[in-house]
Amino acid sequence: MLAYEPVCLTGREEYLKRWALCPMKTSDYSFGNIWGWAEEYGLEWGFSATHVWLRQTKPEIVHWAPVGPWRTPDWSACPVLAEGMELTRAPEELVMLWQAAMPGRVRAVEVRDHWDYVYSVPELTELKGNRFHKKKNLLNQFLRAYQYDFSDLTPDCVEATLDMQRQWCTWRDCEDAGTLLAENRAITRVLQNWDRLGGGLFGGVLRVEGEVAAYTVAEALADDMLVIHFEKGRPEFKGVYQAVNQMFLAARGEGFAYVNREQDLGDEGLRKAKMSYNPVKFLKKFSVSVSPA
Repeated sequence: MLAYEPVCLTGREEYLKRWALCPMKTSDYSFGNIWGWAEEYGLEWGFSATHVWLRQTKPEIVHWAPVGPWRTPDWSACPVLAEGMELTRAPEELVMLWQAAMPGRVRAVEVRDHWDYVYSVPELTELKGNRFHKKKNLLNQFLRAYQYDFSDLTPDCVEATLDMQRQWCTWRDCEDAGTLLAENRAITRVLQNWDRLGGGLFGGVLRVEGEVAAYTVAEALADDMLVIHFEKGRPEFKGVYQAVNQMFLAARGEGFAYVNREQDLGDEGLRKAKMSYNPVKFLKKFSVSVSPA
């Protein structure tokens, strides 16, 4: 039996070793994501000889997919799966491997709400052509209207960024929206521990006349892909989201072909917004039921 314990910073290096061997990297399993949301989901991990097994304990116990080398194990003989298991957020490649290795034992249901949206970094940096006309127009309106500067999110500007996040939360009535309140706690946890998280996370801050108007928190997901975990802007500045998105990728997207902007979680407004940026692909995820061997 695996011994589960809460996700913590002291286990990060061992986790990242297994994560590096994972052939399909989705946003859910980046260390920044599991650590940032660890308290909200009650996330725990158990280390086997080759893999990390994750589970959330809030509001109930739900298993996530294992992290590690998916292609080498004999999954039909896996002791963790021997008694059967229900899992969420299982990436498509793992599901296909399991179905091939355990015929008749794996039932999978595609969950559209959990798909990761993946975009071209050059496209979102350059915003060329008719597909991006509205985005480019809003960006240009911002550039013309405001005195701005963009810089890396460094420890010395964390407090100002937290102040902007608190203002954003007040504007969006986070106290009355459970998902936004949970996200606010995750964002606050990440920003307050920016130094402790080392070089794993990076970000950008967009200021207007010296005040923080928007920020981005990101992480390298794979050699060719970064993921944007959080991106917030003050609504009184027209075009601020288009500006912070474009400026961040122009400043920090070099060397990455793709940017992952995570899921829409079934929110229709969020889905429309994410689709409007013209994703080039999706990383599909499934709910999975593995029956006992």
